[in-house]
Amino acid sequence: MPGVPYRTLWRWHFYAGLLVLPFVIVLALSGSVFLFKPQIERWEERAFLGLSAAETAPPSLQVQAALEAFPGAHLHSYRLPGRPGDAALVHLVLADGGMRDVFVSPAGEVLGSLDSQRRIVEVARRIHGTLLVGARGSLVVELVACWAIVMILTGLFLWWPRGRGPAGVVWPRRRRLTRDLHAVTGFWASAFALLLLLTGLPWTEVWGRAFQAVREQAGWVRGAPQWNLGDPPAQVVPTTQGDHDHGHAHEHDHGAMAAQHGAAADLAHFDDIVAKATREQLAFPAIVLAPGAVLFGPPSSDWTATSLVQNRPLGARIVYDARTGAELSRERFADRHVIDRVIGYGQAWHEGALFGVVNQVIGLLTALALVTMSVFAFLMWRRRRPAGELGVPTPPVARARPAWITLAMLVLAALLPLLAISLVVLWLVDLVLPRLSPAAARWLGITRAATAHKSLAGSGPATDLRRQSSESSSG
Repeated sequence: MPGVPYRTLWRWHFYAGLLVLPFVIVLALSGSVFLFKPQIERWEERAFLGLSAAETAPPSLQVQAALEAFPGAHLHSYRLPGRPGDAALVHLVLADGGMRDVFVSPAGEVLGSLDSQRRIVEVARRIHGTLLVGARGSLVVELVACWAIVMILTGLFLWWPRGRGPAGVVWPRRRRLTRDLHAVTGFWASAFALLLLLTGLPWTEVWGRAFQAVREQAGWVRGAPQWNLGDPPAQVVPTTQGDHDHGHAHEHDHGAMAAQHGAAADLAHFDDIVAKATREQLAFPAIVLAPGAVLFGPPSSDWTATSLVQNRPLGARIVYDARTGAELSRERFADRHVIDRVIGYGQAWHEGALFGVVNQVIGLLTALALVTMSVFAFLMWRRRRPAGELGVPTPPVARARPAWITLAMLVLAALLPLLAISLVVLWLVDLVLPRLSPAAARWLGITRAATAHKSLAGSGPATDLRRQSSESSSG
């Protein structure tokens, strides 16, 4: 029978949904776009693919042509053509700090360019990572992820069959369609949704920084991490050589990466380096990063050939001496610390790249399930909400909260710092708001909860359970 744990977790489930559901829809839809990054970008670049390769210019002349088309620009990176006849992508940092993807034909002719910040996937990525409001948006997204984890875990407890048959548990019932579409969809999507949320944490501002600090202190570091944190800079202003910005660009799209070097890159060994990188057959998209350009961690003073493939296990990184063109070091995915490899597998899954199209489809279905869940949660709330109130479920009456619930919340709070902060804020609101604004407290259900506590204290468990059953099964 439902009791104190049910009512307590139902209340937390409501709070979680109240905080995250509108954002879940936005993040699910924007993430769905990002899942299909390779297909979308190939469509965007369709005019620059499959060209005649009868005449070929050396890569250094392709770069020079791009730089001449945008006076004052600096080379950030050169993307190796994916197939013979495809244009090379020369990624430039413009004189005003903006970024441009310039497409140069095999013969060395500039065919056109795209604004890196306005490409479809880049816009979706910025919505998904920052809600288009910068660093504050990044913190909001992390907070949403924390509460979404709470929402899913408490939702599974509320869904638990408790002796019922499969109807309404494994498949929806017609007579309670709204409630069951929310609960059953949540059950089927819960494992995949939790996996998406957990694998996204390394990119977050607070959790990600804490993890990187632990990574360094524990001695797990073996090279710079292959991911960055928080909000990427919207613009990058070139500075003098050696005065680099160590800000956090996002590796999702090389169009958002920063290059900060005042002097033009020396192309003396560039053709030889590109030829060597081509022979390595790095997974597409593969780039040659200019000295001083920022990708992951601090900038290097040498040329770096690396694959930006979303399927991290296929990635590699080779460093070439800027003065001689000789190979200095190389690193494959298997060379990285086991912790970084685990993170890499998770990030590849998160971006729909680990198992190709199958991974993309699973990610898309998970995103659509989250949207479906959110929509039907809103419809249930509209139906159940008392007039003039938000409709927060009342807490359990005159009985102590089980220790395992307290322990579970403490563990989650310890693992998710922003969740801990928000829990303190909610506790303070519950404590202070009735004194500061009784009307607001009544609307939020805080005063109603206190009144219910007094009036139901003597009503006995039968009355309490009848109320719970009526509230939880309606809809």
